[in-house]
Amino acid sequence: MMDTAQQIVTQLAQGDFAAVEQRLADLIKPLLPVEALRASWQGIEQQVGAFQELGKTSAVQTPQGLVQVVTCVFERASLDVNITLNDAGEIVALTITPVGTVEQQANATYEPPSYAHPERFQEQEVQIGHGTWVLPGTVSIPQGDGPFAAVLLVHGSGPQDRDETLPPNKPFRDLAWGLASQGIAVLRYEKRTKVYATSMRSERDTLTVKEEVIDDALEAVALLRDRPEIDAQQIFVLGHSLGGYLAPRIASADPQIRGLIILAGSARPFEDVILDQMTYVLSLSMPDPVVRQQQLAVVKKQVELVKDPSRLPTAAAADLPLNVPAAYWLDLNAYQPEKVAQTLKQPMLFLQGGSDYQVTREDFQIWQDALGGRSDVQFIMYPGFSHLFMPVEGGQKATPATYAVAGHVAEEVVNEIGSWIKRISRLPPT
Repeated sequence: MMDTAQQIVTQLAQGDFAAVEQRLADLIKPLLPVEALRASWQGIEQQVGAFQELGKTSAVQTPQGLVQVVTCVFERASLDVNITLNDAGEIVALTITPVGTVEQQANATYEPPSYAHPERFQEQEVQIGHGTWVLPGTVSIPQGDGPFAAVLLVHGSGPQDRDETLPPNKPFRDLAWGLASQGIAVLRYEKRTKVYATSMRSERDTLTVKEEVIDDALEAVALLRDRPEIDAQQIFVLGHSLGGYLAPRIASADPQIRGLIILAGSARPFEDVILDQMTYVLSLSMPDPVVRQQQLAVVKKQVELVKDPSRLPTAAAADLPLNVPAAYWLDLNAYQPEKVAQTLKQPMLFLQGGSDYQVTREDFQIWQDALGGRSDVQFIMYPGFSHLFMPVEGGQKATPATYAVAGHVAEEVVNEIGSWIKRISRLPPT
């Protein structure tokens, strides 16, 4: 794999961006078209001078997989090109960082936030599900006599680990440790698409969010319900991003779930969210407006296909957003999260970061318009917070680079969730 990584960097240095694009895995191919690769590499050379030579190549194990790190010498600086390959040798991640960044992040010890008190809880490893798709997880149990109210954490998009790690941050561990410190049990787990990334390729053409998210979340709730330390009548689901979008669907499949906490949950059609994200990210990374519009035209055409019920069923994955097959989109087209939420009897808490560029105030407003008249539904906007509910410097709109800044989920967010769960737990179930 090291030879492959060096070949990829050589192709970048020689300007053979089409060859690099051909090596991209389907999932990220729409995010890194030829012009985006060219613009990124040329932007680097404008900052640090022309590429000179390859330096050392090393392999660094990270929570997201094995990263091949190729140090590149430019005229005025050296930088690392970090490449993650799948079993087929395709690129699933490609970043350029200061020398040693990936290794530092991989070796960094998790520093708990000040609101986490590990002496107040214990953690146990668990297995979620049965048969083919057993998933490892961690349950954080408060010290003392139970039974305790519990919350399940449901991830956002992509092959997430149990901590929802986005180096150097671990927002789900922050939430788990913070809430367990307040006397609330928390279950978090590895996502199916991370644990079984290779074997799920055969399922790709028929995959929907049911297999990706919902089935495993329901299994995890069932696991909590069977544990003696847990109050089976007080199990909550906290969904972040995609997990928040799907939380009403999870609750509709299990009416005994006590309540929902939705963090930055999108409410607009998923393809519209993708288009908005692409528009914003390309505005930052692709200064040439002509090239940018060309790339967006491709995405817009893909979005139009998702919205066309006559053509979508037979559409090829290559013609759809993120190269995701039609079955996935057909399933989502039949789902309106705010409409499903209106049918639920459970109380709900919606939290949104004001500086979030992935899920926006527009999504938050849709939830409010649909549910704002209910006394058991609460909405809180946090100005200046990112998609990870961490403060953004200056309170400006977040960018992809924002996520590289080390931080923790804000204490006020954790406290609000903890207080809400405790308050709802004291009320009689509806």
